[in-house]
Amino acid sequence: MVAPVKAPLSAHTRGPLPARTDELPFPLDLRRENPEALHAQLARQIREAVLSGLLPGGTPLPGTRTLARTLGVTRGVVETAYAELLADGTAQSLVGRGTRVRDETPAPTPDVPVGASDLPAWLPVMPPLPVDGPGGRPGLDFRVGVTSTATLDRRAWRQAWADAAREDVSGDYADPAGEHRLRAALAAFAGRQRGLGAQAEDVLVTGGTLHALNLIVRALVPPGSRVLMENPGYRAARQVLLDAGHEVVSVPVDVDGLIVNADTPAARLVYVTPSHQFPLGSRMCLPRRLALLEWAARHDALIVEDDYDGEFRYGAPPLPPLAALAAQTGAGGRVLYLGTLSKVLTPSVRTGFVVAAPPLLSRLVRARTLLDFGPPVQVQAALTHLLTGGHVDRHIRRSRRWHAQVRAALTESLDGLEGVAHLGGIEAGLHVCLHLHPAIPARDVAAELAAQGVHVTPLDTYTLGEAPNALLLGHGGLSAAQAGAGGRVIAGTLRSCATRARLAP
Repeated sequence: MVAPVKAPLSAHTRGPLPARTDELPFPLDLRRENPEALHAQLARQIREAVLSGLLPGGTPLPGTRTLARTLGVTRGVVETAYAELLADGTAQSLVGRGTRVRDETPAPTPDVPVGASDLPAWLPVMPPLPVDGPGGRPGLDFRVGVTSTATLDRRAWRQAWADAAREDVSGDYADPAGEHRLRAALAAFAGRQRGLGAQAEDVLVTGGTLHALNLIVRALVPPGSRVLMENPGYRAARQVLLDAGHEVVSVPVDVDGLIVNADTPAARLVYVTPSHQFPLGSRMCLPRRLALLEWAARHDALIVEDDYDGEFRYGAPPLPPLAALAAQTGAGGRVLYLGTLSKVLTPSVRTGFVVAAPPLLSRLVRARTLLDFGPPVQVQAALTHLLTGGHVDRHIRRSRRWHAQVRAALTESLDGLEGVAHLGGIEAGLHVCLHLHPAIPARDVAAELAAQGVHVTPLDTYTLGEAPNALLLGHGGLSAAQAGAGGRVIAGTLRSCATRARLAP
């Protein structure tokens, strides 16, 4: 037993305060150097003792003056701690009986360890998260899905946020579909950049593509529905569908996009990336697009068109979105167009949009309301300034030139690999697909490159079943010099692999 001190310790004393009292059957460890306030430490330790059964219901607590003197603290510290315990129901104060542990405090269950935090037995095991973590791997990272902000007009960017900050702040909730000005600006943007005819009333502002897909599969698709998905395909989108409880059926793709024929099964919804198939990089040809629209009409299905990087094309004329073709053929109500500003500006703005027919959009707005009541108003205001001021269009033109140079440097550095590897998906987007000879396993090449500080992604991580032997090279976050340097390392490694495999590049 530690003898009580006779006077409170100085506020400048370091280390633990006296460890226990005669009245409490457990040690108290109060430390002045702890960032947690002394009264909070005292209340927490008494609360833990009650929950563990060391202080049963009805146990009297020491008087505030006695405990303060014993611990070497001011009486106010103990009074504040007791007030916290009274407020949360741990203790009760009775006239003539002082402060004591609440009588009805339940005793711990003997079979359950004190402090156990076991999860419910019915909680399902979560699969690994199918997204890459934040960057930061040393060396050159050909990471897929990122973009460069090197061409961003910093002055226009800062001005947009300054203008947004000067706007009046409302005390009311905003429109869960998004501010009308931004919806109108996004509709006009989709018309200029992608030839999609839309009005503000057709647009829902979202937190990005995955957020939009979550809204769609929960608000529009009955539980347990069959959904078709490209294979290889966007793995995070696949997981969204699975987590929503839907049956995901993989449909193969080729150089003309999703294969649609008489064997394509019926489903409630299909998710496609027709402008730049992710991850192979092909684009869906017109006959396939018409076949997909006919399939949707025949099976009474919806089509989700993810146009994640349709603004970036190099040397090939852009095909209009599937949604525009659907509108021309009278099937516009079946296609939900997903656009995003993540590749156009930066993923950090967390803003995308859905263009859909009013009956579908109203259901999505309802789901958005119940989820989070809409996007942040200040972010919308800044993006509206950038869109309406022409800054986004100018940024896209600069970015196209930048990424075209990066792509050219990468493809030039990978030249001369005939018979060993060839590039696919180079007409558009911010990544390419490097197809390898069957004798050179993609995973082995990726491991060998990582040892040299060059990071690439094997295609099989995006594929169910047998995957093409290929590597994904994301060049969106690199400069031309970096892409060229990394490409030369990749080419050298592949030539070494070809020599070991007795191939002649």
